[in-house]
Formats: sequence, structure tokens, C-alpha cells
Amino acid sequence: MRDRKIQLNLNGRSVSLVAGDNTTLLHALREYGLTSLKRGCEEGECGACTVIMNGLPEKSCLILVAEAEGADILTVEGLIKDGRLHPIQQSFIDEGAIQCGYCTPGMVMTTYALLLKNPSPDEEEIKEALSGNLCRCTGYLSIVRAVKKSARIMAGLSEGSE
Repeated sequence: MRDRKIQLNLNGRSVSLVAGDNTTLLHALREYGLTSLKRGCEEGECGACTVIMNGLPEKSCLILVAEAEGADILTVEGLIKDGRLHPIQQSFIDEGAIQCGYCTPGMVMTTYALLLKNPSPDEEEIKEALSGNLCRCTGYLSIVRAVKKSARIMAGLSEGSE
């Protein structure tokens, strides 16, 4: 397996990653130091490794890093601005939706993608969006509450910034 240099836009910054041909985006980003991405099932079933790639939620365990050449990648670390948590992150804390925290980064990134696409989802739309993310701790009620709260806060921020 030969190493190759991959250029991508990671959390708003242009970066180069060196990885083997068969290296997944999950492994390359963790090697780069982004440990919010969790190695769960490595089969695309649990959602613990979800990132936003070119505006869409993707399971980074299913993507070869070479496929990410030139892509825009956003992780949980990229949501923090000026040392402040993103409203989604804060809502997950406020609603007790983080428990052990293993699934949280994937849930947060999936929520981010959902709210970009639909700023005011109903409960069924939230459940559908999160259906690819597994949590063994919360029973999902607090996660759904966190998504609803995030939507309300972000709608208020949008209205206030106009």
C-alpha cells in the first residue's frame, strides 16, 4: 500500500493528509488529531464517525481518504467558534443528551446537516434523520429534545442577525 498526499478543506482550513490507498477518512482524521470521530462499527451502521462532507452527513468509516480529495469536511471541532460551543452542542449538554458521549459527535453532526436542510423539522423528521445514529445510553428522548431546542435557538439567531 502506497502513501499519498490528500488535500482537503478541514473545518475551514486547507490541510494535507498523508495516508495509504486503503485508509478510511475516519482513520486519517483521527491520525490528524480529530478524536471526536469515534470508531464504532466501522460498517456505516452506528453513525459515531459522521462528518459533514460537501454539505452532507457522511459516515467517514465508509469513505476512503482519497475520495475526500478537494472536499469540504466539517467535524464537531469545526463547530466551535471563538471558544464558544455551537448552539447544537450546547443544546445537547443542556438537555442531557450526551451521557457517555460516544455517539454525541455523530448525533451533533447529523443534527447540523438536518437543520441546514430543514431549519424547523417536526419530531418524525428528526427521528428519520437520526435513524442512522445509534445510542445505547439515552433512549433518544433527550436527543430529540436537544434537536428541537437547537432548531429553536438557531431560528432565533437567524431572525436576530437579519
